[in-house]
Amino acid sequence: MNGTSEGPRPRPTAATAPGQTGTVVTERRHPAPGDYRAAFAAAPLPLAVVDADGLVVCANDALAGLLGTAAADLAGRIAADLVDLASDARTWHAYREVLRGRQAKLRCTRRLKHPDGHSLWVQVTVSPMPEAQGGGRGGGGRTVLLAASDISARRELQARLRHVQMHDPVTRLPNRNLFFERLTSALEAGAYDDTSTGRIGLCYLDLDGFKAVNDTLGHRIGDRLLAAVAKRLTHCADEAGYGRATAPLVARLGGDEFALLVEDSTGTEQLADLAEAVLKALQEPFDLSGQRLSVSASIGVVERRAAGTTTTGLMQAADTTLYWAKTDGKARWTLFDPERNAHRMTRQALASSLRPAVERGEFVLDYQPLVGMADEDVRGVEALVRWRHPQFGLLTPNRFIGLAEEDGSIVQLGRWVLQTACRQARRWQLAHPEREPVFVSVNVAVRQVWDSDLVADVAEILAETGLPAELLQLELTESAVMGSAGRPLQALQALSDMGVRIAIDDFGTGYSNLAYLSRLPVSVLKLDGSFVRGFLYEEGEAHLNPADEVIVEAMVQLAHRLGLTVTAECVETAAQAGRLRRIGCDTGQGWLYSRPVPPDRISVMLRNAP
Repeated sequence: MNGTSEGPRPRPTAATAPGQTGTVVTERRHPAPGDYRAAFAAAPLPLAVVDADGLVVCANDALAGLLGTAAADLAGRIAADLVDLASDARTWHAYREVLRGRQAKLRCTRRLKHPDGHSLWVQVTVSPMPEAQGGGRGGGGRTVLLAASDISARRELQARLRHVQMHDPVTRLPNRNLFFERLTSALEAGAYDDTSTGRIGLCYLDLDGFKAVNDTLGHRIGDRLLAAVAKRLTHCADEAGYGRATAPLVARLGGDEFALLVEDSTGTEQLADLAEAVLKALQEPFDLSGQRLSVSASIGVVERRAAGTTTTGLMQAADTTLYWAKTDGKARWTLFDPERNAHRMTRQALASSLRPAVERGEFVLDYQPLVGMADEDVRGVEALVRWRHPQFGLLTPNRFIGLAEEDGSIVQLGRWVLQTACRQARRWQLAHPEREPVFVSVNVAVRQVWDSDLVADVAEILAETGLPAELLQLELTESAVMGSAGRPLQALQALSDMGVRIAIDDFGTGYSNLAYLSRLPVSVLKLDGSFVRGFLYEEGEAHLNPADEVIVEAMVQLAHRLGLTVTAECVETAAQAGRLRRIGCDTGQGWLYSRPVPPDRISVMLRNAP
């Protein structure tokens, strides 16, 4: 019987002798030793004695039955052909080394085709015969024993167990284990196979709102929905694979997460087409046991070169992109964006190092003057925190304050800013006793009010630094202050009773609940810079935005009638300042007067003030 493939074969060096007939054992030149003849013949294990030239000397009936031939026909046959030992170079080399006495044993598994058409798996072992181990009879007398054990049943059981292990029982799709096995293999093939495109693509998706289906209709309906989704995904993959060597692999990774792996991808357009097809396929409602369900999916799409890509890196990119698709509105696909990912990685790096950075003293304060519109004298300063990050350099608040609010480190950072700013304001007060002391304005996040005892912190810091309460101003955004009730409102009232000024920052961009304004312990409104920018002159002409002018004038008049002072932010030109002064703004802040500067520059301003 021939093996499944051809390979180099040893040529016989002597004529084939006729085999004996009517016996169980067939011999060519060297009779098996008499002591072993009976055992050899009756052995249930298929056996053959092979000479140094690779030709069968004798074989038993078990081997003949396995190969589907007569025992007499095996003598003189090329043993390597019978069990397909020449099908790969490595096995063929090892086999010849055993024949030459240079290797002790060969063991391998081969798939053979039986003459009746079925295939079988055999485990082949080749080892020296006992009389040849001494090597006294020379190379021509050396023989080896070839044993071939039928392991087809075991292989079939292993295959069934592997299928169970590698497939999802609900959808019958490849599971996470098989997916990662195929992904690893695809990355290796794409990186080293010159005949491939060298690229790989992945659509990573999950169903929007699937948890609600499980919670309301039960897991039985949920499983049926997953199975129905799997069928539609498989159909999309088959359509995408039409005319190609292989269709995309569809796998269920767990829960309601699926993946479509495209090996040898041709570019992002191919993956985009596949993602669009999936979204369209899932738009059609599902009819399940009388239940008509509609679902959508969010898909993260990644396509890149296989070389240099790892399974971990690809899956992290896919997971990130899936998250973008969900946050961008769901029921859509999103392509991986390296720049957006770099920003995310930077954001994560900043978030993880925020708390230690406060302890390491990486934060500093700059101060921007707030000047009187009438005389342009410095009345106060706003403290603006900066992060001197060892990796990313000097970072402004918009890069990290949001992160600090999310993870709660704003409480620790805010207390440090408050303490540092009050201490500095007290130094200026003591250093310039000849002039009216300047107040310091500090931004406060809503979370500082909720997650800490802000009133106690302020009282403790004022007592520690010796700064009078009236020289401290706390700024909260309009959206944070408007509608405040319970603890936040009580805290603001307590701070106001203490003598601390309360300012509403970015006024005019939030709720603008002017009726509620009279019930808040607020003393200052800071007009958002977007209104002030409308006061810019165009090409040297005195042309203002009429709407901005009317709104600002109305807000200033309203604030004054409520007993509040008004600060205009983002004042950049003398023309803006002049108009704001005529409207009635009390103080201004912006680059016209000064950019945010270190505390020693403020000291110079105070010293040189008239």
